[in-house]
Amino acid sequence: MSRPNFDDIFMELAVNLAKRSHCIKKHVGAVLTKDTRIISIGYNGPPAGTHNCDEEFPDTGCARDSKGSCTLAIHAEQNAILYAVKNNASVDGSTLYVTLAPCLACARIIYSIGIVKVIYMYSYAEYKGLPHDEGLAFLEKFGVEVVKYGKEIQFDDPLI
Repeated sequence: MSRPNFDDIFMELAVNLAKRSHCIKKHVGAVLTKDTRIISIGYNGPPAGTHNCDEEFPDTGCARDSKGSCTLAIHAEQNAILYAVKNNASVDGSTLYVTLAPCLACARIIYSIGIVKVIYMYSYAEYKGLPHDEGLAFLEKFGVEVVKYGKEIQFDDPLI
């Protein structure tokens, strides 16, 4: 029997977490790890105690801001980081697994909090129709290791 490596375990968990999202546009999951241990998990969606977009606004989702982004959503990587910090877990030197490459705003948070490696599955730029992944470029410029996850994971959620 072959044992799965930790990259596969953590990315599969990120994919499964994405399925918890209430967003009607995109489901994203994140796993924050350090030394082969899980520090925190997250998925994109509104803050606890607000609206679940797929339930409250099933046809349109939540309102959009001036750039067309959700006004309620917290990104998966933000949720994972916020939960870790809220619970006094050190994220310095950690690795983040995420199903969608970080946007520029998330990249700035990732760098600032001390995450040293990001492993992502899909391009944020391709999803948004942008010319390049600004978040990944930012992370690389400032020394955060960025790795595209190279394996296919089977899932039945078309929004991942």
